[in-house]
Amino acid sequence: MSVLMVVFDMAGTTVDEDNVVYKTLQDAIVHYSYPVSLSQVLEFGAGKEKRQAVIDILENTGFEVSSENVDLIFAYFIDKLAKNYETLDVKPLPDVEQTFKNLKERNIKVVLNTGYNRKTAESLIAKLRWEESNQFDLLITASDVKKNRPQPDMILLAMSKLNILDSKNIIKVGDSTVDIEEGQNAECLLSIGITSGAHTHQQLREADPDFIIDNVSELIGIIEYLH
Repeated sequence: MSVLMVVFDMAGTTVDEDNVVYKTLQDAIVHYSYPVSLSQVLEFGAGKEKRQAVIDILENTGFEVSSENVDLIFAYFIDKLAKNYETLDVKPLPDVEQTFKNLKERNIKVVLNTGYNRKTAESLIAKLRWEESNQFDLLITASDVKKNRPQPDMILLAMSKLNILDSKNIIKVGDSTVDIEEGQNAECLLSIGITSGAHTHQQLREADPDFIIDNVSELIGIIEYLH
């Protein structure tokens, strides 16, 4: 089966932003007197649309959660994140740009998808000086679809926009279990975990990925083996 498109998560998979999003999310939750740790935020919130992440983090750490409190935490998070991004140093993770280039040389589409909303994702991309049709072919964000990870809607939207008819021509790569589940729910050819971000090798293994890699460049060898 030929690979026509690879869908990459952003933070922790292709983008190094020093976990500022999850540190800010933790700060927002703690600000409203819910004492959660960064490791809990990563375990229960990584890869998800961020309002849903707040709900899942609180529910999984034993706190009663009202929609009013979720709204307050989320609003605080969005405001503080915008301020943090003003001074944030963002860079690609190792070998990412070369891997994108290698894929494009093979006529494989490069898609970025993310649990961030479009405004946040585009601010990251601007800081990286990446451009659509240059480093990547398409950006799909949490605010572009009704159902977010682990539902497959972001991948399905990318397929529609790039005229990919069969999900068995797609590989999904991400640093959280919910990334892997998203690829599985879209019935991608492969759903691959990567250890460069939120979840450990052991945590990723719980989602039963097809492969777990440590560096994004390992993807090229996997594709060459498939072809």
